[in-house]
Amino acid sequence: QVQLVESGGGLVQAGGSLRLSCVASGRTFSMHTKAWFRQGPGKEREIVAVFDWSGSSTYYAASVKGRFAISRDNAKNQMYLQMNSLTPENTAVYYCAAGPAFSITATSYYDWGRGTQVTVSS
Repeated sequence: QVQLVESGGGLVQAGGSLRLSCVASGRTFSMHTKAWFRQGPGKEREIVAVFDWSGSSTYYAASVKGRFAISRDNAKNQMYLQMNSLTPENTAVYYCAAGPAFSITATSYYDWGRGTQVTVSS
């Protein structure tokens, strides 16, 4: 099992930026598909971005493409989500997740962090 802990959330004005971090411990994190999901108020959990264990395959939700960037540092067992040009619609709890296969479906991921709140004010 991989233990995941997110950080970096907070309150930001529309148009601002935040960088979320996710630190992993446990099994070899570098060999997992890694993803960021989010769950807004009254909404279902949805995919934000994914990359496979090698980093060669990446997916971004259409609503964040060009504004958000997922990255990793295998040496530090960390992954990141750089979020730019934030809008109030991006307000949500953001979760990092790890799983065995490249997928945009939450049920495909075995390991989850507890989430970090991102609030974007207008």
